[in-house]
Amino acid sequence: MLRPYDLLENMLIDIEKGIKNGINLASLSKKYELSDGHLRRLFKFAFRQTITGYIRSRKLTASLDDLLKKDAHIIDIALNYGYGYEQSYIRAFKEEFGILPGEFRKNGQIVKVKPPLFLFDEERLKDGILFGPEIVMVPRFLILGISSIIPFDESIASAPKAAIQFWENKKKYVTNVKNPDVYIGLTYNINKEAGNSEYITSVQVKNFNNIPEGFSKYVFDSCLCARFRYIGKHHYYDLNRRMAGEMYNKIWKFANDSNQKYALLRDKIYFEKIDISCYDGNYCQMEWFAPVIEKE
Repeated sequence: MLRPYDLLENMLIDIEKGIKNGINLASLSKKYELSDGHLRRLFKFAFRQTITGYIRSRKLTASLDDLLKKDAHIIDIALNYGYGYEQSYIRAFKEEFGILPGEFRKNGQIVKVKPPLFLFDEERLKDGILFGPEIVMVPRFLILGISSIIPFDESIASAPKAAIQFWENKKKYVTNVKNPDVYIGLTYNINKEAGNSEYITSVQVKNFNNIPEGFSKYVFDSCLCARFRYIGKHHYYDLNRRMAGEMYNKIWKFANDSNQKYALLRDKIYFEKIDISCYDGNYCQMEWFAPVIEKE
């Protein structure tokens, strides 16, 4: 099984090489021995777009050069890029560019194209890959879980253990879960003087009715956040000190970059979010969020 960076990089290369050779989701799934569904989820999580839409856009973008050759027939162009019928190509072209192929050829209208995707070395981790940050608006949500005080120097090792303990033994007591597949680990009450913070292992809930004994509640108010997206070649339970350390080193590098437009409020609160339904035995996915403010 390839490391996430190598898998995604190879897939992007395969798509470019296969634009005229019938590249599609099925052929990529077969080559990399991943289910169609998992490959779809992995690609969308990494690149924020569908893999089928990306392949279609890259094929249509590549076809523009052929269209500008006046002696090329549209039916031949359609067949070259995997369209069985001329009308199928024309419909896809109109949907992509807002203009018919014949009009593009005749008028020379400027159209917006889909450039190829690339990965960058700074996104690479030893056993994973980290994308971001993106600035997103996180709506208000409610969580219910088990809260504990964790020293700073133990957080990277202790937080995953607390998460597993909650997921396997405590989550079942929460009856009004909003999404039973999503785990949220939230760090708050960060106390630099005491050298610790409060960490709540939790699930999102619809309301605070019927709170089990020993559980804590928390309301995360809507705000702008920096979001990082992590993909690892391991199970969620296998996230260890080295992996977490690599990830946080890159996040803190962003936080300490004076050239960034936004300041990361990592000393206030942050949380990780894991949807376990996205794991099928190959690659895990995790999102990390922290509030931001625009620098003056």
